[in-house]
Amino acid sequence: MSEHRGSSGDVWSIGGQEMQSRFFLGTGLFPNPFVQNEAIAASGAEVLTFAIRRVDLEAAEDDSILQHLEPGAFRFLPNTSGSRTAEEAVRIARLARASGLSDWIKVEISADGRTLLPDPLETLRATEILVKEGFTVLPYTSDDPVICRRLAEAGAAAVMPGGAPIGTGLGILNPYNIGLIVEESAVPVIVDAGLGTASDAALAMELGAAAILMNTPVAKAQDPVGMARAMRLAIEGGRLAYLSGRMSKKRYASASSGFESLIVE
Repeated sequence: MSEHRGSSGDVWSIGGQEMQSRFFLGTGLFPNPFVQNEAIAASGAEVLTFAIRRVDLEAAEDDSILQHLEPGAFRFLPNTSGSRTAEEAVRIARLARASGLSDWIKVEISADGRTLLPDPLETLRATEILVKEGFTVLPYTSDDPVICRRLAEAGAAAVMPGGAPIGTGLGILNPYNIGLIVEESAVPVIVDAGLGTASDAALAMELGAAAILMNTPVAKAQDPVGMARAMRLAIEGGRLAYLSGRMSKKRYASASSGFESLIVE
């Protein structure tokens, strides 16, 4: 289905699963299944995420969200959106695994209905429990370097700090924190939530993020398919810029040709 799966020489992994694409895409909010599938193809995504509460777990293979996807073409990352406690998130994760969806789980626990900011304490508790039960846990959390470190120490396969509150499109509000999280993290850092356009995705990758997870910026764009492709290219460009190493910043101008070459004796 995918028209492009990233650069073959830049493979990375989570939980022993090798991937080329660094774009995780959500499946909600699209105007219809056709546009959703076209956007997925344009994104090159290998991992798709969705809220477990939106899926009929008693007949997951026939669910209206999943039935339009090519069988076996993607790894699913169900999330616990809507949970307010660790216990709720753990229960939902167990149901998802029992239904055969995936043993990967995005822990998403929000204590504030207005901002949907993650509850760090409940997220850490859920992560500890689910890791012990053999899940590959990817917790959505705030851009706090300390909680990201604690989650990694608890066994999270990746940490997923938000750039801004979910669905706001505000971009990365605190680049310094994202950079610090990347610098200190022993596991992949996936920037999740708050991005709005391609430049936001490129910045996250230039800061050293391993990947990007998004839904709203693509699904709610005027042209979701075009935006999915733009995001894919931005992620690839930002990653390449990060690997290439940017020039150092200078306070004053420096002519590329050098003034010395213009001086005539």
